[in-house]
Amino acid sequence: MGLGANLPQDAIYPLTSVDSKGQRLSGANKYVLHFDKGKMPPANGFWSLTMYNAEYFFVANPLNRYTLSQRDKFHLNPDGSVDLYIQSDSPKGDLQANRLPAPKGDFVLALRLYWPRQEVLSGAWQPPAVVQEK
Repeated sequence: MGLGANLPQDAIYPLTSVDSKGQRLSGANKYVLHFDKGKMPPANGFWSLTMYNAEYFFVANPLNRYTLSQRDKFHLNPDGSVDLYIQSDSPKGDLQANRLPAPKGDFVLALRLYWPRQEVLSGAWQPPAVVQEK
């Protein structure tokens, strides 16, 4: 969309401002984005998960971390899956590498896929839902 936008074959940017239950994303909650083993975002170039505040600006945070991507070394679950933690507080244990710090208020997530694979272009692959932790 917009002047000079990329073609879908070059980049796709799924956005969400709601969780799996349709509730607005808020830093008052803790969320998980779960990827099964071998099911990370399919991109031939690279992918990234970026957080924006409700006005679509980066979220200042003590980690100076504004995105997570395939360039990061994530903590794997015992089954080889990956959980990305989207929350204002640090997750328990050794999971800080998987955390995207959230603001206290509302926010938006953008999953950027550069040179997406065919399963993205065909709609066969969909990003997992953002699930609120209990």
